Amino acid sequence: MLAGFANQQLARNLARSTVEGRENTVKAFADYVNAFPWQWSAAMVDEWLGDLRSLRDLKHSTIRSYSEAVRAFCHFITDPAYEWSTTCEQRFGTHPIQVVHEWNTAAHVQAGEADPKKRAFTKKELHDFFAHCDDQVARIRAFGRKGWLPAFRDATLFKTAYAFGLRRNETRMLDAADFGRNVAGSEFGEYGLCRVRFGKAKKGSPPKQRSVMTVWDWTRDILEEWFTEIRPLFGADDNPAAWPSERGLRVGCQRLNSRFIVYRKELGLDDAVDFHSLRRSYVTHLIEAGWDPRFVQVLLSPIEGVRDVHHAAGTGGNLRGGGGYLRPSITQIPRRFDACAAGADARFIV
Repeated sequence: MLAGFANQQLARNLARSTVEGRENTVKAFADYVNAFPWQWSAAMVDEWLGDLRSLRDLKHSTIRSYSEAVRAFCHFITDPAYEWSTTCEQRFGTHPIQVVHEWNTAAHVQAGEADPKKRAFTKKELHDFFAHCDDQVARIRAFGRKGWLPAFRDATLFKTAYAFGLRRNETRMLDAADFGRNVAGSEFGEYGLCRVRFGKAKKGSPPKQRSVMTVWDWTRDILEEWFTEIRPLFGADDNPAAWPSERGLRVGCQRLNSRFIVYRKELGLDDAVDFHSLRRSYVTHLIEAGWDPRFVQVLLSPIEGVRDVHHAAGTGGNLRGGGGYLRPSITQIPRRFDACAAGADARFIV
């Protein structure tokens, strides 16, 4: 049953991580009720989900994903096309039924379900966090230990995630070739934009892609130092990854989480800030600096068909002080954004 369920999901182009996660959830439910699928009942689901809520205090979205995994599995084994019901009836005298219904599970009625406890860094917290990253590199290097290279890599990775408003996996999946010139932002040299190729995907679809302009004037310096001076020390000449691992192709998510949590605890920050807070801070600080909210939204998640954003020359400024390529007044017309300020023009390239 599980093998067939996995094949069905793979045929729908679902990610292997999704397939494996659902399979593990179904196994966990079967172990909890200590019964075969043809013996399951709705009451068993109620008891299982109730325990998960009361004993493990899982988040609403997690509970719903667990129930959806069991629902999908039951839908598969009760579908006449797969003949599991007939087979079970012949062998065991009973058949599986759908045990997950509208009345015993939560509906997904809200597009965004962010944890309200999570927040962006304050500017002071972000400054302290990046300063702490640099201090750790200097401290480890002063002791003559090799660990300063991974510490430097992670420090630059954290700064890059903030500089372009990237998610964790988007950041770790960057290659060195994903940074390039922006003809209208010559002051950033080879790091005028970042091509994100592993954005958050929709169900059954490949990762979304987008290009994000460089906006902070310090971004060029940190990336130039990393790619020209530090990254070559990893011996990664044949490795395309922007952030190579000591033992593999690229740094893993677990390593980034561990490093982030250690630094957060050392600074005395609460759990309300996590890796994604770097992305939240990017949005918050751009808005506070006077950037148009709609333009910021396009940078984060461009509309369908948009692949790049170009800016007219001569409109740059002190980005940390609130200036930038685009002034705060931007009006939308079909397939084009025009900045009302003189000389500023942003065009969607389809």
